[in-house]
Amino acid sequence: MARIISIEFPEAPAMATVALEKGGLIVLPTDTVYGVGALVEQDAIQRLFVAKKRPPDRPVPVLLSDSGAVMRVACEFPYWAQRLADVFWPGPLTLVLGKHPDLPPNLTTLPTVGVRVPDHHLSREIIAAAGGALAVTSANRSDQPPACTIQSAIRYLADAVVLYLDGGTCAGGVPSTVVTMEGNELRVLREGPITEQALRRVLGGAGT
Repeated sequence: MARIISIEFPEAPAMATVALEKGGLIVLPTDTVYGVGALVEQDAIQRLFVAKKRPPDRPVPVLLSDSGAVMRVACEFPYWAQRLADVFWPGPLTLVLGKHPDLPPNLTTLPTVGVRVPDHHLSREIIAAAGGALAVTSANRSDQPPACTIQSAIRYLADAVVLYLDGGTCAGGVPSTVVTMEGNELRVLREGPITEQALRRVLGGAGT
């Protein structure tokens, strides 16, 4: 049976790490919406797909404890991405970068991977305790509205999750902005809290 604890509980990082290392799924709050996370390992990621009823060709992004963990999951951290990360991380911006060749094949069937550092220090502590990177996607069933409360996440995922970390209502309530660079052109793949105009202001002549 799933366990529910406050993310502020001092033992939360250790409990989350134990659950993850056993191959289980956890739900944790972020600055946008609640996410369901797994270690970046093939069997755990498969459990995540099953729990969400997520189509296997839909990539799973990775949440990081800090920008220093980018190269654990990406094959490069180009200058344009570093500039955006310097301004918008931690925050609701997902950067789509070339993926590391050692990533589990079921994380993404694409040559790229989405990475983000959430603006939620307690969740970053959880991610850091688990090794700095977690495969995390919205704590809902695929194509359903995102979960902004722990109660909503529980209704969606029930006992498919081992541990629910309750952080109250997520302040953002909207999934992150997702961007990549195609050639020299910035592409917004999903609109979110950070506008394309704000991104282009940071990049200046790049990505225009």
